[in-house]
Amino acid sequence: MRRKAQEEYDVIIVGSGAAGGMCAYVLACSGVRVLLLEAGRDYDPVVETPMFQLPKDAPMRAAGTPEKPFGFYDATVDGGWRVPGEPYSSAEGTDFMWWRARMLGGRTNHWGRISLRMGPYDYKPYSRDGLGFDWPMSYDDMAPYYDKTEKLIGVYGSNEGLENTPDSSPGVLQPPPAPRAEELLTQKVCRDIDIPVIPAHLAIMTQRQDADRLAGELWPNHARARQVTADSMRSRAACFFATPCGRGCSIKANFQSPTVLLPPALAMGNLDILTDAMVREVTVDRTGRATGVHYIDKRTRLDEHVSARVVVVAASALESARILLNSKSNLFPDGLANGSGLVGKYVMDTVGAGVSGQVPMLENMPPHNADGASAMHLYMPWWLYQEQARGQLDFARGYHIEFGGGRKMPGFGAFGGIEPLTGGSYGQQFKEDCRRYYGSFLGFDGRGEMIPNEDSYCEVNPDEVDQWGIPTLRFHWKWSEHELNQARHMQQTFAGILEEMGGRVLSTVQADGADAIARPGQIIHEVGGVIMGDDPSRSVLNQFCQSWEVDNLFVTDGGCFVSNADKNPTLSIMAIAWRASDYIVEQLGAGSLG
Repeated sequence: MRRKAQEEYDVIIVGSGAAGGMCAYVLACSGVRVLLLEAGRDYDPVVETPMFQLPKDAPMRAAGTPEKPFGFYDATVDGGWRVPGEPYSSAEGTDFMWWRARMLGGRTNHWGRISLRMGPYDYKPYSRDGLGFDWPMSYDDMAPYYDKTEKLIGVYGSNEGLENTPDSSPGVLQPPPAPRAEELLTQKVCRDIDIPVIPAHLAIMTQRQDADRLAGELWPNHARARQVTADSMRSRAACFFATPCGRGCSIKANFQSPTVLLPPALAMGNLDILTDAMVREVTVDRTGRATGVHYIDKRTRLDEHVSARVVVVAASALESARILLNSKSNLFPDGLANGSGLVGKYVMDTVGAGVSGQVPMLENMPPHNADGASAMHLYMPWWLYQEQARGQLDFARGYHIEFGGGRKMPGFGAFGGIEPLTGGSYGQQFKEDCRRYYGSFLGFDGRGEMIPNEDSYCEVNPDEVDQWGIPTLRFHWKWSEHELNQARHMQQTFAGILEEMGGRVLSTVQADGADAIARPGQIIHEVGGVIMGDDPSRSVLNQFCQSWEVDNLFVTDGGCFVSNADKNPTLSIMAIAWRASDYIVEQLGAGSLG
């Protein structure tokens, strides 16, 4: 896939993940000539995914290590919270964790595939409670792009008509898989305490796509785009519950940029891809317009330059902020498009906290295949919007609940958790205890909204460069009382659910939210740093991800996020990137971008 970068391009895209891959797909299918630069190596899930290997087939029974935190089989290569030769740092009092994936498709290869739409409240949070910022567009502006994205990538779920939990249009979602035993029990118990438990929305196909219908709806006026999209859809199979999606998927049943977005874009003949291209800065001419990018060819270690009429930075939120901050010139001494001083500011991550427990009702279940579609089949959307609006809670934004357990394929240490229940057993008694208790453990994890604040940001570290000679990032972080109180509420709620089940809590339920909350960056949902808005003095981008100061520069990844709703960000990143790409096509056609 590596080609000579000698041609004239309309658009350069930096990054090949959710945003970069989506921009490449939409622009190439629209007839735009695109060069995509990826900092990591080439990667093909079709041939590289370990679909059928078991934990026993891997070193250390596939357990996580510092190099592979999510286990031996995790799809992430050359990445994680630590990338060799690419350090970052935290200011005093901050302990930020920055996850990166140096591979084609980026973090779309690793993510949990949870695909939740942000709702009307999420786009106008300031108007609702006076905190943070409103987005410059509304949910109604985004709804058609959610539909398009879900049709393209394949998302299972249901429409439940719940508050601020948007439904998809008819014919968009695929049927959800049947709930597992522990999920049915949780749903039954939570019904009695007024917590909704509904089918999750995951980017995993439970059936083959209706390729001709969907491609026709996505590209009604572009025959060639319709054809390549339909062909790509026909190459994908439905999930047959083989192995966890975090490994990748050789049958393309889940969503990954290298299997869903890039193949049809390449088939259009309008896309070139350069891997191992570490972008260090965006270049500008004497009038301040973007002209292209400098990148380090990681194979030769040479500095190269490529040019285009438009530059789209989609390297992931913090990497995109880093590129802009390092793109200094006489016209932009503080970094490109940073006249407002807001590049790197208002960084957010998801609020996370969890509780684990054991439920006697689930003991001695007969052996059965409970693997399912990798992740959860059911989840709990936030349900206390009205109580929050009345001021009955001591935090302003909500969280959803992800939960799981049961009799899935055990990994390393799976039976070590029974020791607190047995006091230690050996030989035949240990085997009997394993059969009794395995499948009776449940874990609940909250994923909540962080309100942006001025004390959470990244900046260039003047005293450190990475192995490519590019200045690194230094992070600053502060949780507000809203996030700390939310984390405390999460743990108390989860403990209450376990008790309603007749279960026992095995982890510590903290009285102080500061002890309950996950470290910043640990949930791997970092967004912000290049926020959009409707006022150039208070934002970096407009509602189409276009720089206020450099009109042919766009940042389409999570960096543009104004708030960090309790919904996982990837689906929204793709929908926003599609909307921005449509705008770029329109502006190129009108001659407004050079």
